Amino acid sequence: MNSLKVDDMLLMTETLFFWVGTFTVASLSLWVLHRLLQGFRIWVLGNGQLLSPKLGKWAVVTGATDGIGKVYAEKLAGKGFAMMLISRSQDKLDDVARQLEEQYKVETRTIAVDFGLSDIYPKIEAGLAGLEIGVLVNNVGISYPYPEYFLHIPDLDNMTRLVLPRMVQRSKGVVLNISSASGMYPVPLLTVYSSSKAFVDFFSRGLQEEYKAKGIIVQSVLPFFVATKMTRIKKPTLDKPTPERYVAAELTTIGLQGQTNGYFPHAVMGWLTTVLVPINLVIYFGARMNRAQRTGYLKRRKLRELANQSNGTSDRLKSE
Repeated sequence: MNSLKVDDMLLMTETLFFWVGTFTVASLSLWVLHRLLQGFRIWVLGNGQLLSPKLGKWAVVTGATDGIGKVYAEKLAGKGFAMMLISRSQDKLDDVARQLEEQYKVETRTIAVDFGLSDIYPKIEAGLAGLEIGVLVNNVGISYPYPEYFLHIPDLDNMTRLVLPRMVQRSKGVVLNISSASGMYPVPLLTVYSSSKAFVDFFSRGLQEEYKAKGIIVQSVLPFFVATKMTRIKKPTLDKPTPERYVAAELTTIGLQGQTNGYFPHAVMGWLTTVLVPINLVIYFGARMNRAQRTGYLKRRKLRELANQSNGTSDRLKSE
């Protein structure tokens, strides 16, 4: 009698574990299938048809004369947008504007401002007055000349940001805020830059939730390294693409991801560094890499200073 009760209990337990295991495997399989289908939709099919002048005649790109910003301007002009280019150098702005007009036959305007200053916004507002803006790319950013400790950063007050969405009244528009993968976790010796990019990411995701019901798409873009002047990477690789390759991939994610690494290899890197690898290890290796870069930079700077001093002494002796 007792053995029958024990057998019944064992059978019930086995049955329970069987169904729990079956449910777990089924749930995991469905999750994996969902992620694979989602990845296929984003990285293979894309959403490149979303961006068109139907959103609004004008696209505004800040930091539009070099690197990623310039390529965004080219891609958007290629889709037929009239382009408002905002950057610091009027000469460079004129060159880019001329290129876009000749190659894509679009109207262009420019605003030359230094985003390190705080009194630029009235000038920008005046330049944007009356424009039907369909796309805003907030790309302007300032990194460090080399990794440095927080208290040693010169001109800290010059770091700032720009936000100018004006699309709510028309109930359509796209805002691309170019953050950085360094905003996904703390990056020691790039602490202010990393923190400011985390702000851009949080700001973008919060703004998307506030205004998505009004037809506005706000996307936070978090690239890893791209071969630009700012990163000083001269030779592109699979994980360090050209701006052209990166932007072409990123534009297909608009409307599919509110927060994106923009480029499939970067998405894999983002998953590894935020899901698979413990955050303390990511911070540790980031600090270790930046300390090495800082040491190398300071040594090279010291050698340049000594060489300049030596050349100056030689010139003085020759003149005497």
